[in-house]
Amino acid sequence: MITFNIIKQNLKEVPMKYLRTLIVISTALLLLSACNSGGSNEQAETKQVDEFTAVTQDGEEFNTSDLEGHWWVADFIFTNCETVCIPMTANMLKLQEMLEEEGLDDVKLVSFSVDPERDTPEVLQEYAEENGVDLDRWTFLTGYDFEEIEQYAIDTFKVWVAAPEEGSDQVEHASYFSLVSPEGRIENQYSGTKAEQMENIIKDLKRLQ
Repeated sequence: MITFNIIKQNLKEVPMKYLRTLIVISTALLLLSACNSGGSNEQAETKQVDEFTAVTQDGEEFNTSDLEGHWWVADFIFTNCETVCIPMTANMLKLQEMLEEEGLDDVKLVSFSVDPERDTPEVLQEYAEENGVDLDRWTFLTGYDFEEIEQYAIDTFKVWVAAPEEGSDQVEHASYFSLVSPEGRIENQYSGTKAEQMENIIKDLKRLQ
């Protein structure tokens, strides 16, 4: 069972339709605060990443301590996604290639599944293989409840995740990439659907290291 060491807010008393509206408004405000560098959210206040324990595509336990001492880029996706995950994964693959070209070998990539019930380790492994992922650099995570990852995304990365609407299997979620320092601070956020933002991540890594 995964554990997230975060303060959980009691949202059960809030009707879902109002909660969805609140999430959309909050996300819009975050987007409006993005600076003029093409979507990077450099004005966002840095925040320490909350601890987590999850399971990788190999079925092995993975937690915050595995990333200590590394710069890493995080996103939230799911393998059955029909919309934003497609360009997000393509751009993370582009970033993987750029990191290799720039010799930034110590930078890790981490994708949290927001559909953990379907995204078993076996499914994540197959997804990684189909997309040509370098699993020495890029880790896919599952092994938690949907409610846990929903709250973790909101509380830690300030990105929204919402359960599928009735009759749909598509989880709703934001498309940010988050750059995290070796000390576990979220230094910056970028649009994961814009290929040009991968250049900004590389620039920030070179500037901050």
